[in-house]
Amino acid sequence: MSQSKKWMWVSAVFCTTLAVSLSVPLSALSNNEDAALISKANTLFKPLPVTDALENNEFTPLRVALGKALFYETRVSSDGRLGCATCHNAAYHGADALALSVGIHGKVLPRNAPTVFNTSLLVAQHYGGNRASVEEQAFKSLLSPLAYGNTTNDQVETKLIKLGYTSLFKAAYPSDAKPVSVENWSKAIGAFERTLMTPAPFDRFLKGDANALSKTAKLGLEKFISTGCAGCHNGTVVGGQTYQKFGITQDYWLVTGSTPKDAFKGYDKGRFHDTKNEADAFMFKVPQLRNVAATAPYFHDGSVETLPQAVKVMAQLQLGKQLSDEDVSHIVSFLEALTGDIPSDFAQVPQLPAAPH
Repeated sequence: MSQSKKWMWVSAVFCTTLAVSLSVPLSALSNNEDAALISKANTLFKPLPVTDALENNEFTPLRVALGKALFYETRVSSDGRLGCATCHNAAYHGADALALSVGIHGKVLPRNAPTVFNTSLLVAQHYGGNRASVEEQAFKSLLSPLAYGNTTNDQVETKLIKLGYTSLFKAAYPSDAKPVSVENWSKAIGAFERTLMTPAPFDRFLKGDANALSKTAKLGLEKFISTGCAGCHNGTVVGGQTYQKFGITQDYWLVTGSTPKDAFKGYDKGRFHDTKNEADAFMFKVPQLRNVAATAPYFHDGSVETLPQAVKVMAQLQLGKQLSDEDVSHIVSFLEALTGDIPSDFAQVPQLPAAPH
């Protein structure tokens, strides 16, 4: 072998060896970082279940189908125009895209409607937590002057019979002596809502798929944890399990631009309006953050329009921190990875019974 060829060979071997020595540790480091972040995330968050079944509310296709029909049914309300789907629309990821929702007879309600997706996994329903479950929410909505506006449960059951629901209730609850009942109304709607899970890229990441999140989203997840956001927004639905004061560092309306509401005789004080306990003043259920990027506007009164602004508001009000635009951008990228697909069964509007002539 000539001297020149020998040096070319040595050089090639050296370059190949150097490339291998550099690429392997860097790759391993990247993998180790991903594995560490996945491990850290799993100490704070959990993947969504397929459904949220209850032992005392058996899931059957007929019950879920009945619940879906009732979810879309508006003729039971006092004005014939409002149903669950009015405020929880597939077009808006299970919410309604309004700052404040609209109830019967066009009355503007005092609070924003959150998404119905994954809601059965929350500690309670409503911002003040005055409904223990999705079943209780469905049950009590029938007589609520802000929702369906009926006066008695008998009135509701009579409406359901006149609308042609008897056969559907009998099929779903064949052993009940009185299948058409408000109790079965609530159980059926609950069964349907407990199927409305929206697994997202973040779930794949939690299960070990490091490529499920972009580099920016991973930086956002790190920042979300290190900033302290995960102190309240954790668990399966990234929040929704505790009550916290909204406005720890200062009154929330000074930052959100919220206005007083007649319904609350001033600013919304959260749980206080249900419990009348001063200790609950300005305590609100921590919202879930799943699908948050698709369900603007934000907070109990829809006072903040964009997600980046909502992130800044939360850091300032709850943690006393001013986030840079870069940090906000990274956190928003992570929050976007919490957006799941709209459940296919939810997006298909059912054919409702025709009232018998």
